[in-house]
Amino acid sequence: MDGATLGWIFAIILMAVGVAGTVLPALPGVVLVLGGIVLAAWVDNFTRVSVWVVAVCAVLAVLAWVTDYVATILGAKKAGASKLAIVGAALGTIAGIFMGLVGVLFMPFVGAALGQYLSERDTKRAAKVGLATWLGLLVGTVVKLVLVFMMIGLFVAALLL
Repeated sequence: MDGATLGWIFAIILMAVGVAGTVLPALPGVVLVLGGIVLAAWVDNFTRVSVWVVAVCAVLAVLAWVTDYVATILGAKKAGASKLAIVGAALGTIAGIFMGLVGVLFMPFVGAALGQYLSERDTKRAAKVGLATWLGLLVGTVVKLVLVFMMIGLFVAALLL
């Protein structure tokens, strides 16, 4: 197998793992997808996938990262989350990785609610903050996933057209 073939295989693997990492917080999904696109363009000497396509994908990657971060923070702040709630959401996200899809989906909520409860000892408010933080995280993840698929679509279109 020659170097170009190995490069293409590695680029495709990076993109596939990156898509999974877009949903799983343990992997830097957007970065992996962008890395796969850059590698594939480089292997092809930027012939079919130009530097401009890579640059647009890089802008989409930055937008995905910022949107993910901002959506989660805005969800938490809109509900008046305490610092403990935000830390709890982050810890819940990490813990959720080890619990499968259900854990990834719901542990940020549990972490935010527990953090808020420890901060104020108000069950109703803790549930509200947990839900708002979770919804922000969910919206951020959906937007990030859409942007990642836009990156891949742009790459494939450049490759094939």
